Amino acid sequence: MLKGFFNVPEPVNEPVLNYGPRSLERAALQAALAEGRAQQIDIPMYIGGEEVRTGTLREIRPPHDHQHLLATYHWGDKSHVNAAIDAALAAKADWENLPWEQRAAIFLKAAELIAGPYRAKINAATMLGQSKNAYQAEIDAACEFIDFLRFNVRYMTEIYQQQPPVSGKGIWNRVEQRPLEGFVFALTPFNFTAIAGNLPSSAAMMGNVVVWKPADTQIYAANVVMQIFKEAGVPDGVINLIYADGPEVGDVVFNHPDFAGIHFTGSTGVFQNIWKTIGTNIHKYKTYPRIVGETGGKDFVLAHPSANPDVTAVALLRGAFEYQGQKCSAASRAYIPASLWPAVKEHVVREMATFKMGPTEDFENFINAVISEVSFDKLAKYIDDAKADDSVELIAGGGHDKTKGWFIEPTVIRVDDPYYVTMCTELFGPVLTVYVYEDDQWDEILNIVDKTSIYALTGAIISQDRYAIAEATQRLRNAAGNFYVNDKPTGAVVGQQPFGGARGSGTNDKAGSMVNLLRWVSPRTIKETFDPPKDYRYPFLTPEH
Repeated sequence: MLKGFFNVPEPVNEPVLNYGPRSLERAALQAALAEGRAQQIDIPMYIGGEEVRTGTLREIRPPHDHQHLLATYHWGDKSHVNAAIDAALAAKADWENLPWEQRAAIFLKAAELIAGPYRAKINAATMLGQSKNAYQAEIDAACEFIDFLRFNVRYMTEIYQQQPPVSGKGIWNRVEQRPLEGFVFALTPFNFTAIAGNLPSSAAMMGNVVVWKPADTQIYAANVVMQIFKEAGVPDGVINLIYADGPEVGDVVFNHPDFAGIHFTGSTGVFQNIWKTIGTNIHKYKTYPRIVGETGGKDFVLAHPSANPDVTAVALLRGAFEYQGQKCSAASRAYIPASLWPAVKEHVVREMATFKMGPTEDFENFINAVISEVSFDKLAKYIDDAKADDSVELIAGGGHDKTKGWFIEPTVIRVDDPYYVTMCTELFGPVLTVYVYEDDQWDEILNIVDKTSIYALTGAIISQDRYAIAEATQRLRNAAGNFYVNDKPTGAVVGQQPFGGARGSGTNDKAGSMVNLLRWVSPRTIKETFDPPKDYRYPFLTPEH
């Protein structure tokens, strides 16, 4: 076997294409969208080297056009979960023994495939299946996914390079990073194709084998992700893609003795139930499982009286309404000083009147549909309840229509109670709740921001006063794992702002950083002594005479 100390290519963030009129990327994306709409594809599960078709079919329809059938996929059961685990464990020995640079090459190739021949296809799949506009799909399915793959390869090498700084005379101390003993379960959400790709691939990159269950509403793009992995050279059985009922999958996975870890993004309630189940079953496992999860958010924008009202308004408009507010990091509660509120309100209302809402295939639409009827009905109820509440002022929006798609009009409400239900509850949609505070209540509002929500994912301070910025940064240090100064609380970039929060928002294992990859290895220390002692006696045992 060839040996060498290898340097991987220096990672750089993938440039974001603009999809402007008459651009090559716009034409390619429009062609991919047309191709996607022109056919109804059949999506199998991928278990070992097999494309598994059960004949139990479920449908995929665009959230913005629920009368159109995009695809059908094959629904599995517990037997398929067991088969995926068996396939993963069968692939484990060869995969973990493959030299690390060979694993690196596979995922670097996957990044290049996404950047090149698959770019339009994966973006189009995300636009059609998850109702993201062209820009939101580009920064997610293409750029962030590429960045995860490239930067994770670099982080992997940095982890492997970490060695004990001292070896005593005649001793060589070294550390190796072993994959976990068993399989990793990746449970991924609907809202980011990049997350759906990163959760299984980051664990696999470190030599683990994976059973991957995506959200049902993301399967259309997950299928493209799996095609990319296969073309890049991920061996059969290393990543197994299944579709089945969540509790049924969990019943198999969390009772299996070889369960070694979960990589999760989703709701806080689901994650807490998973944690309870793992705790109940802890005696069944060969090793203590790694539990890594990024969950919900009730993310804030806090404006200081010194804030620029236009900066504040744009942070709210983009932070709350890009991708219909369906980001874990989306701004959903805002605290605006009374002196600034008239100017901020005027700017927000004026710009919201220019929003165009409709299908993703029309590139003029800034707002598209929410992901499903379940989400639509939940959001519509919260909006209607707020409109019927005399203590709530409707500032903008408030409409909803599911005739053609699951369309929720971007909505801003102002409340008198800083603990009103929509200030505290994660809605995961285009609803922003504003609380207007008196300018002299700065100290009190910092406490309210910190204590309002169980979550602690993202937050932003808008201010021109450096003392206020410093105070908010300190006082709100536990209120957000990603904290933004004079910016919206969304848009973390791999390699620049590692992402994750604590409290009810997860384990804060920072996707897009070395911290996350460290969770998927188990270090072994090796001490080798070249001239070992041959007598048990230490010098102090020698008598004086």
